[in-house]
Amino acid sequence: MPDGRRQEISGRLADVRQRIDRACADAGKDAGHVTLVVVTKTWPVSDLRLLYELGARDLGENRLRELEEKAGQLTDLDIRWHFVGQVQSNKAAKVARYADVVHSVDSERVALKLSGGAHRFDRTVDCLVQVSLDAAGAGSGRGGVSHDDVDPVARALDSAGQVRLRGVMGVAPLDEDPGGAYARLLETSRQLTSAYPHAGWVSAGMSDDFEAAIAAGATHVRVGSAVLGARPVLG
Repeated sequence: MPDGRRQEISGRLADVRQRIDRACADAGKDAGHVTLVVVTKTWPVSDLRLLYELGARDLGENRLRELEEKAGQLTDLDIRWHFVGQVQSNKAAKVARYADVVHSVDSERVALKLSGGAHRFDRTVDCLVQVSLDAAGAGSGRGGVSHDDVDPVARALDSAGQVRLRGVMGVAPLDEDPGGAYARLLETSRQLTSAYPHAGWVSAGMSDDFEAAIAAGATHVRVGSAVLGARPVLG
């Protein structure tokens, strides 16, 4: 691993951790209650090994094939794999084979398919319901169910075996201040935890807006480019 790349990632990772600490301090929260998920899609396994050496244990991927390949090459490391991309129902069972956490459950069908895969591969998978944060409800193009449709998906996860309902996830719309979007996600989280007290995780915020997400109550932030730089161009 070239020293230059090591220094680059080390510096970026330290900066993101400091930003998290400051955001938590500003919000009067304990930084230890916020999990940094480094999104490693398109980056080589060598970078993932370096992240592990620097203390990162939660890594995120958004494509099954890439998750499968990287997990297979890093079996010697105690990585907690997060799947953050859209889950296709015909691939959900295999996602459950590799992912420890699935952030993007957006239908009852996907919930049941994940449960079936977890049973098949004898695994337990933590799951979050992806909620559309578009002000008008689902349909913003960033994925997720509407606020009113969260309960059926949550119920499917909570009643299935081998998967555990943990909370909600959202992606802020591109054309809106993220603070308002994340405030809506927090309200959805509060309503969910009134019925499912164990489902208090809130996955929100990316490289440009995770401070706003933390201010609104995020417990998990999904950060890629701020740690690893601009993604390499795929051929």
